Amino acid sequence: QRSEVVCACRRGKLRQIHTAWRAPSSPTPLLQAFHAAHQLVTMKSFAVALVAALAGSAHGFAPAPSAAKASALRAEMPADYEGLIGISNECGNKFFDPLGLAKYIPAKFAREAELSNGRSAMLASVGWLWPQYFGTFDSTDVTSTDPFKAFVEADPQWWAQFIIFCGTIEAIKYRGALEGKSYTGGGEPVVDWMKSYPAEEDARREMELRELKNGRLAMIAVASYVSAHFIPGSVPAFGPDFV
Repeated sequence: QRSEVVCACRRGKLRQIHTAWRAPSSPTPLLQAFHAAHQLVTMKSFAVALVAALAGSAHGFAPAPSAAKASALRAEMPADYEGLIGISNECGNKFFDPLGLAKYIPAKFAREAELSNGRSAMLASVGWLWPQYFGTFDSTDVTSTDPFKAFVEADPQWWAQFIIFCGTIEAIKYRGALEGKSYTGGGEPVVDWMKSYPAEEDARREMELRELKNGRLAMIAVASYVSAHFIPGSVPAFGPDFV
């Protein structure tokens, strides 16, 4: 069953002896087990290689780390915004700035603009709904409950009075600021005719937060009024006859 093949070079210096085993006519159980183990190892190696290839290709669909880092940078709070009230459960108790505008707008200006717009929106919300549910005052010029028509119907003298009134309010705010008072919170108020501003710091911050929340809600409300006015049915809470 065994044959030895001896190959010698012509000069007789190098010899290579190859021993070849002739497989028997019927494989032995030991040989069969060896072939089975060899096939199993080969299949496992192929499976491991396939999984590695798929994992490498799937890596191309993973989000780039730079995008995650950029979104995290947009959520960072600038230093001058720290200490301002306004972060509450409506925004997950986190600084809400999805567009990253805070780094371009000073905190003092942003707070003044937010409070001014919020206070104006609270007045506008009452002025929008009052004529529709309670009617208009006895007037010969403004007879419409449509706010945009009322702008046109109002007498120019009324507009002059309104502009003078707004200018007076701004002058009072400016004079109070020169005296060291504040119209945005965080100090003695410019106007407190009813003496309702508390003396305790915690109570003051709570009142300022309530004003901010009411102003933000009023701005959203006025935006919904305008949408329902120009696009009837766009706001489910208002019927098609809402003006």
